[in-house]
Amino acid sequence: MSFDLQRDALSRTLITAHRGVTGGNIPGNTLAAFDAALLQGADMIELDVSNSIDGELFVFHPGMEPVFLHMEDKLLSDIPAEEIHKLRFLNSDATPTQFGINTFDEALEHLKGRCYINVDKFWNNVDLIVKAIRRHNMMDQILVKTGPNEEVYRYLEENAPDVNYMAILRGHDDQTEKLLKRGLHYVGAEVLFDTEDSEFATEAYVERMHKAGLLVWVNAIVYNHKAVLTAGHNDDISVVGRMDEGWGWLLDKGYDIIQTDWPMMLKQYISQRNAR
Repeated sequence: MSFDLQRDALSRTLITAHRGVTGGNIPGNTLAAFDAALLQGADMIELDVSNSIDGELFVFHPGMEPVFLHMEDKLLSDIPAEEIHKLRFLNSDATPTQFGINTFDEALEHLKGRCYINVDKFWNNVDLIVKAIRRHNMMDQILVKTGPNEEVYRYLEENAPDVNYMAILRGHDDQTEKLLKRGLHYVGAEVLFDTEDSEFATEAYVERMHKAGLLVWVNAIVYNHKAVLTAGHNDDISVVGRMDEGWGWLLDKGYDIIQTDWPMMLKQYISQRNAR
């Protein structure tokens, strides 16, 4: 499989599965969740990276230890890797599962050659993550993102000018013009917006990015109903029957990558739209 993120995302809308597909006994951020997402048609897997106190990388959302492990008083970053290897995820009923916490190396090798990968929480372990990606020779499959961060920009210029990088922006794009002049592989922006009168909610913004060969990523996911990401055009309203108002609105704007918790339903909706 040949990977060229800008080529592929500009030719069709790419579907990113948020932590894979979670449901029943399968927790997110596990290899099983990633396999389920790919079977459901996802083009990209979003995964989170945490670290142990002794510097090993694991696929886990930092700060979610109380939710997914019932570990109330410690974070993974407080304990050694040897102890993390013994932990097990809880399922949606808070019951322990057979699924352990995979290392980042295990996840990379499992997904090698199969899909694009968005490595979330990149900003916490920039150097370790880049070195791991290089060990597996997977630079073309990977997308990393951060908010505006001069330290990250300099690191990428000096150490990883070939990694696909997006800036996470809310409200206004004051980074693209600057980043196009930097020595890093800037491929576009993840945009967050509360209302439809945002710059990011206009076809003009998307067209401007496309003319520069850049991508625009949006989030249909709802991880906190108070943190509005796409002016209410999201997974929640889509999966209960208002798909044209949710996913349809995002597709009409021309966004290139949509992150969702429901990849199969979104893929089916896109196919139906294309058929119409």
